Amino acid sequence: MARSRRGLMSEELKTEIAKELGVHDIVQREGWGGVSSRNCGNIVRKAIERAEKNLSGK
Repeated sequence: MARSRRGLMSEELKTEIAKELGVHDIVQREGWGGVSSRNCGNIVRKAIERAEKNLSGK
């Protein structure tokens, strides 16, 4: 069975966080595939923090 490639984060959110973390230039030059695993993990961590913050109403 093939896996669906449905994105859970919007491109806008990923781009905004990439800018905050200083990796947006890599995304522009090489695409998302050029971003290191560590930086991708940092992007996910930051997105989770934002989601939790939004859920708590802060």
